Amino acid sequence: MRNLDSLSLDKAVFELSEAISPKIECTDCGNCCKSLMVNIDEAEANHLSAHLGQSREEFDAKYLEKGESGRMVVNAIPCHFLVGNSCSVYSHRFAGCKEFPAFHVPEFKKRMFTTYMHYDRCPIIFNVMETLKSNLEFQATK
Repeated sequence: MRNLDSLSLDKAVFELSEAISPKIECTDCGNCCKSLMVNIDEAEANHLSAHLGQSREEFDAKYLEKGESGRMVVNAIPCHFLVGNSCSVYSHRFAGCKEFPAFHVPEFKKRMFTTYMHYDRCPIIFNVMETLKSNLEFQATK
């Protein structure tokens, strides 16, 4: 198997994602929205609550779980905003939703474990990783 340095790996997964993602319609799947917890910040909560015409208190009580550290996550799986396989607040969705599966984010090596956790969940991840393995001539060891 051919080894890649971190920058070359980042470039390879980014390029594969750019080639594969347009061929997959996320709204045919929606698995990320059906199975992931999304962290959000104050600005995102303010933005979406305003879009929905709700006070932050209403929004927080209905949609969020807050941890001791102040971190916030959407309090339901599947996501409250999933309708069919599509996001009902798509243009106002959270940063974590926008960046998934995050092949554009540097230092992919540090996220490989997490990426493989979503391997069976996301067709983009599956296809990028399978193509990467093929391109690197990966062979399982016995």
